[in-house]
Amino acid sequence: MTSTTELTSTDEREIRDLVARADQAQSDAVVLPGLHTDEMVIVNIAGRRLFGREAFTQAMSAALGSALKDVRTSVDILDVRPLTADAVLVSCLKTVHDNRPDAEPGALPATGALTYVALRTAAGWRLALAQTTPIQ
Repeated sequence: MTSTTELTSTDEREIRDLVARADQAQSDAVVLPGLHTDEMVIVNIAGRRLFGREAFTQAMSAALGSALKDVRTSVDILDVRPLTADAVLVSCLKTVHDNRPDAEPGALPATGALTYVALRTAAGWRLALAQTTPIQ
């Protein structure tokens, strides 16, 4: 099946802005979950799977209260690809900056292939899926 769905420049800009806001809010357990749908799913770089915004908020709050608060990431968008008028795949490269004082070298992968599914909602574009595969 071939998709003929095209993304408007406004939609693409809003999606790119959404990903940038998510990147900037990675240490904010209020803002970041709010950029996701209620039913969102995350599979992080370590393979941990979270179902729903509430579970994500709890896990994020716990992580920010631990040594993981010193692990930062940066995201570069590689491709934005519409699936339908209201669903988009965003392919990114995630770089991990492990600044924990006692971190063992290589404890976390340095890079990952991050894929988002963004959905158009009544509140605008929101992230419904975030999945990161470590790049070896």
